[in-house]
Amino acid sequence: MKITPKIRPIDPQHPHADLIDAAVRLLENGGVIAFPTGSLYGLGADALNTDAVERVFTIKRRPLDKPLLILVPDRAVVFDLAAEVPPAAERLMDRFWPGQVTIVFKAFPELPSNLIAGTGKIGIRLPRHPVARALVSAFGRPITGTSANLSGQGGCHHIDELNAMLIEQLDLVLDAGLLKGGIGSTVVDITGEEPIVIREGVVSKQAILTAVCLSLIHIS
Repeated sequence: MKITPKIRPIDPQHPHADLIDAAVRLLENGGVIAFPTGSLYGLGADALNTDAVERVFTIKRRPLDKPLLILVPDRAVVFDLAAEVPPAAERLMDRFWPGQVTIVFKAFPELPSNLIAGTGKIGIRLPRHPVARALVSAFGRPITGTSANLSGQGGCHHIDELNAMLIEQLDLVLDAGLLKGGIGSTVVDITGEEPIVIREGVVSKQAILTAVCLSLIHIS
């Protein structure tokens, strides 16, 4: 893909501070960017800015009843977002964060209603990718991490796969080159009596089962 002022190459292992700072300034002003989240590219916006979250839904053409997962700079932020952090969640964070496990918590009611889409729940992940880590750490607040695609389409592991209509609506694209692709994060809902794996991804169901020390875990 041709490099433009909107599409900026970034070192996937040692992201340049100037590019991260430019992305943070856009996020602070309600911008939406594309960036590497791990195995796929994601759409980042200030997760606590209702208008910015709405832009993500519009850009993705995402149904309004589907909540957005968020990325956090550290585990401490979870306690500002989740109404409850049960022992099972603590064990999952100990074992798999930073990494490819998204944990679904009961959300504080004060979170933007469009972010949680009326579910009362919030999916949270501490990312491992150096660009995602640098971005969310510099921003200091949670950002959205939903996949960078139009709703219903496959995820993108290379910028060339991004839909041109989507790119037109973004404020910045951080191009970290080819990502490993494949399936995304494993999503585990810990809001009930037992954790439920609602999407088996990079981390297997058995690994989740072992980490939380349960005799049974359901996949839906």
